[in-house]
Amino acid sequence: MRPELDRARRTVAGLVEVARFGGLRTGEEPTPFTVALRTPTLRLRRYPGPAGEGPRVAAVLVPPLMLTAEVYDVSPATSAVRALADAGIEPWVVDFGAPELEPGGMERTLADHVLAISEAVDKVRAETGADVHLVGYSQGGMFCYQTAAYRRGDGIAGVVSFGSPVDLRGTAPLRLPEPVAVAGAKLLSQGGIRRTGAPGWLTRTGFQLLDPVGTVQSRLQFLFALHDREALLPREGQRRYLMREGWIGWPGPALEEFLRQFVLSNRMLAGGIQIGDRAVTLADLELPMLVFVGERADIAPAAAVRAIRRAAPAAEIDEVALPTGHFGLVVGRSALTTTWPVVGAWMRWRSGHGEQPTGVTAVAAPGAATPGTEVARVLPREVARAGVGAGVGAGRSVVDRLSRSAGSLVSLVRDVTGAPGAQLTRLARMQSIRPSTQISLAALLTERAKQAPENAGLLWGDRVYSYATMEQVVDLVVRELLADGVRRGEPIGICMQTRPTAVALAIAINRVGAVAVMLRPSEARADAELGAVRRVYADEPLDLGPQIDVREYIVPDPAAGAVLPTPSGDLPAWYRKNSGRAGETAFVLFTGGGTVRARHDITNHRYVLSALSAATAATLSADDTIYGVGALHHQSGLLTLLGAGLASGARIAMASTFDAATFWSEVRRYGVTAVSYTWNQLDEIAWGPQFPGERHHGIRVFLGSGLPRGLWRQLADRFAPARVLEFWASAESNAVLADVRGSKIGCVGRPIPGSAAVALAALEPGTWRPRLRADGFVQPAAVDETGLLLVRAPADQPALVGTLRDVFTPGDAWVDTGSLFRRDRDGDHWLVGRVEDVFTTDDGVVHPRLVAEALSDLPCVRSAVAFRVGRLAVAAVQLLDDGAISGVDLTAAVGHLVHTARPDLVAVVSTIPRTSWYRPRIEVGAVDELRAPGTQLWRREGDRFTAVSDG
Repeated sequence: MRPELDRARRTVAGLVEVARFGGLRTGEEPTPFTVALRTPTLRLRRYPGPAGEGPRVAAVLVPPLMLTAEVYDVSPATSAVRALADAGIEPWVVDFGAPELEPGGMERTLADHVLAISEAVDKVRAETGADVHLVGYSQGGMFCYQTAAYRRGDGIAGVVSFGSPVDLRGTAPLRLPEPVAVAGAKLLSQGGIRRTGAPGWLTRTGFQLLDPVGTVQSRLQFLFALHDREALLPREGQRRYLMREGWIGWPGPALEEFLRQFVLSNRMLAGGIQIGDRAVTLADLELPMLVFVGERADIAPAAAVRAIRRAAPAAEIDEVALPTGHFGLVVGRSALTTTWPVVGAWMRWRSGHGEQPTGVTAVAAPGAATPGTEVARVLPREVARAGVGAGVGAGRSVVDRLSRSAGSLVSLVRDVTGAPGAQLTRLARMQSIRPSTQISLAALLTERAKQAPENAGLLWGDRVYSYATMEQVVDLVVRELLADGVRRGEPIGICMQTRPTAVALAIAINRVGAVAVMLRPSEARADAELGAVRRVYADEPLDLGPQIDVREYIVPDPAAGAVLPTPSGDLPAWYRKNSGRAGETAFVLFTGGGTVRARHDITNHRYVLSALSAATAATLSADDTIYGVGALHHQSGLLTLLGAGLASGARIAMASTFDAATFWSEVRRYGVTAVSYTWNQLDEIAWGPQFPGERHHGIRVFLGSGLPRGLWRQLADRFAPARVLEFWASAESNAVLADVRGSKIGCVGRPIPGSAAVALAALEPGTWRPRLRADGFVQPAAVDETGLLLVRAPADQPALVGTLRDVFTPGDAWVDTGSLFRRDRDGDHWLVGRVEDVFTTDDGVVHPRLVAEALSDLPCVRSAVAFRVGRLAVAAVQLLDDGAISGVDLTAAVGHLVHTARPDLVAVVSTIPRTSWYRPRIEVGAVDELRAPGTQLWRREGDRFTAVSDG
C-alpha cells in the first residue's frame, strides 16, 4: 500500500477509535488504592507506599477544586503517587469527588474543604505516628497553605506547592488589566455565582480559554499525529485528562468566597483569611516550604507564586523553578524526571532522613521594600521618601491612585467623583443629615446586615462575626434590655472591657433609643454620678453605691459555638427598631479626673458624622480591615474604630491590649489595612525593634488624633507608603477636621464636607477673650495667628449651652470649642492646644503642646511633654535607647518659638507616664525624678540652654 494511503487509513482508524471511546485505548490501569477516611466533603485515598522497612514519611496530596484527584495518577508513566512511593514517601490523596453529582456538593464552602483537609491530616498522622507533609497543585496548594495556617502548623511537617498563587492581584487571565479583572470578579461575586457555581464543562472551557491558541494547537497536533498511534500513547492519558475527563464542578459558595477573599481582597497575601468563624494568616507559618515555579506559566505567573515569601516572612522557603507551563509542573516529562524525585528527596531531608536535594534554592528573607511594605527606620528620612515615591509611582494602578489618594478637601471631592460610588454616597449623606433624620449607629449595622450579611463584620481573638451574626446578637440583647424595663432616652451605664459583649450592648442600647453612658472602669463611680445613671451593665461586680442597679452581663458567643436562644414574647408596643433621630443624644463619654472632669454628650448626628468622615477621608471599603485597641469608653474606639468600620462595611478588628508583638501578629492574622490610634499609642511599634510580621505589611493608613510630630514622622518613614490621617473633632458640636493629604506633619487639615463650618476668632493679647473690631463684632484671626476655634451652630437645632451670638455678623451663632488653632495660607488648621492647658510664667504665656512638639522634632527624642512647676515652664523628654541630647540641640529645637514661650528647664527622664488613652502626662513621681541625682537637666539662659547636671 502506498505510504499516503496507509497514513490516511491509520488516521481514519484513529478517528474512529477516538469517536467510539473518547480517545485512544492505552490499556493502562490506575494505581490501586483504598479509602481510609470518608467525610461529607472528601474521601482520603491511601496508595501503596514504599517497599521495605524504614522511617515513615507521609504526604497528603490535595488537588484544586476544578480537577479530579486523578491529577496525581494520570497514567503510570506520569503518576505522582508511584513516583513518591519509589522515592520512599507514603502517598495519600484527597478526593473531593464530583460536587455536581453528590448531595450538597455544589453548596460547599472554602471552609468546608479546609476543615476536611485538616481532618485528613489528623487521620494520616494517627496512622503514621508522625507529622505529615501537605502537597498541593495550583489552588490545591492554596488549600495547603490555608490548612497549615488554620492549624498554626500543628501536625504539619512541611508544605509543597506547585504553581500556587499567593498574590492574586496583577495576575489576571488573558492579560486583562487589573481594574477590568477586579471589576469582573466583583460582578461575579455579587451576582448569582453563589447559587449556580461553575459546572465541570464550564471550568474546562474556562481553563482552555485561558490559552485558546495553545488549546487549538494541541488539538491540531493530535489530529495530525493520529497516523502514529504508538507515538501518541505515552501522552494519551494526560491529553484525555486535560481535554475532557479531569474536570469537575466548582461549588458556588466556594467560588464566591474565592473571588471575594482572594481576588478582590487578596487575603492570601494580606492576611485575614476567613475559615468558618476563624481569621487566619499565612504569616503564622514557620514551616519548611518547597515552592515550584513554572517559568512559562501564564495562569500562575512566577511573581504571584513567589509572593509566599512576603505572605509568610517567618517560614523557611525553598524554591525550584522549571522551564515549563502550569500543568507541566505536576504532569509530564519534567514532572517525572525532576518534580517528584526532588519532592521525595526534599521531604526525607526535611524529616531528617536524607540529604538536601540538588536544584533546590533557599529563598532569602524579603529585603528591599516594595509598594505595600515598610521602609526600615535606619534609612535616612530623605532616602526613604525618595524610595517610597518611586515605588508608589511604579506599583499603583490608576484605579488605586484615584480611590486611595486625595490632595485636599477640595481635591477630595474631585477625586471621589472618579472613585467608587460609595464615596459620593457618604459625602451626600453627611450633607443631608438634619436633626429629625432617622440615623444612628444601630441603623448603620442594620444596613450592613442587609447589604452583605455574610461579610465579616467583627474580628476578635481569631473569631469572625459576620454582619448577620452581629445583627442577630444585637436584636437578642435588645429583647433582654426591654425585658429589664429599659426605656427610650434613659441613661444606661456600660462599664466593660473591650470585647464583643460590650459592642453588642452599646449598639443594642442605641437601637432601643436609650443613651449609652460609657463609664471608664478606673473612674466608674464618679462617671456614673456625673452621667446620672441608675442602671449599669458590667462584666464584673462593681460597687457604685446603693442607688445604682449593677447587673453583670454576658452575651452568648455564637462564634465560639454557643447557640443563641430563640427570641420569644412580644415586644413593647412603643418600640420601633432604630428609631433614633440625629438630634438625640446617643452616647455619653467622659474625660479628666478628680475635680477636673468633663461629660461629653454625643448625638446620633455627631456619631454618624464622625463615622462617615473617617470612612470617607480614609477611603475605607468592604475590602479593608480597620484595627484598633481603643476602648469603647474613648472616642477612638467608639467613633473612629467601630463607627468608621460600620459606615464603610469594612471588617472591624478589635483588641483589648497593645504591644508590638501582638500588634504585628494580629495585623497579619486579620489582614489589617487601616489602624486606628490615639496620642502616643503607636510609640512602641514606631520606635521598637522590627518583627517578622512587619515585613511587607498591608497597612495603608493610620488614622486618629493627638499624634506628636516626631512620632508621625517616624511612622511615615518606617512604614511608607502607609500614610497618616490626623483628625480633630469637637465634642461639643458637629465639627470634624481631617488632614486628608497627610503631607503636612502635625496638621489637622480642614473641615470634612458635611461637617459644621469653623472660624478662628482673634484674641486680646495675654487673654482668651475675642478681640473686637471698632464696630463691636469679633475680629477674625489672621493667617498663622493663634485664635479661638468657633463652630457654626446649626440653624435648625436648639442652641447648645455657651452658644455665642452676633459674633462676626448680625444674627450668626457659634459654639466655643475651647481650643486654640492657627490657620496657614493654604487654609489648613494647626492645633495649638486647649485653653485650659495654657499657663503663664514670669516670662509670659506658654503653650505646652507647642513646646512638646518642638522637642519631639529632635531625632534623638522619643517623647516629650511640657508642664508648669510653680512659676517655671518645665519640659521632660524621653530619649531613644541610643539617643543623646545637648544644649545646642535644645536651643535649635525651640528657636522658632516666641522667646517668652520657651521652657525654663528641660530634663531627660527614663519614661513619661501616659493616661489610659495614651496621652503623655506628668505625675508626682516624674516631677520628683527631676530632682534625682544624675538627672540630665538644662536651664535656659537667654536664648541658650546650659547643663545644670549631666550624668
